[in-house]
Amino acid sequence: MKRTIFEELGGTYIRQGDYLIPSLTLPEEEEQRFIGVWGQRHLRYLKEYRRGIYLNLLTSEELNDYLADIEEQAQERFERIVEQMKQAQGITEQLKADDTLEWIGRMSNIQACAREIVDKEMIYQ
Repeated sequence: MKRTIFEELGGTYIRQGDYLIPSLTLPEEEEQRFIGVWGQRHLRYLKEYRRGIYLNLLTSEELNDYLADIEEQAQERFERIVEQMKQAQGITEQLKADDTLEWIGRMSNIQACAREIVDKEMIYQ
């Protein structure tokens, strides 16, 4: 009996009554890595503006790992920028203790600036 392409590629069949059913199994799922705000933003950007890259990552099953890597890198970059800007502007725990509202305002400004930098450098490119 002539072998099918499925059999030539290593596939096997199971007999169910008069029928031969292909023995198909799904690949084992790897543990899903965390995708937070940065990864979700980049995913939305890929879907809207980089459709080819998005579809390529999706069909090659690399999308989750790619977005998780972006998430980790963007979070690390954000934290580094915040720390550098805090040092440059002289924001300390003493300021937090002395004038909490001033500290909150300055930290909010720093975080907004850091978000814009990370968005421009990593998320929307």
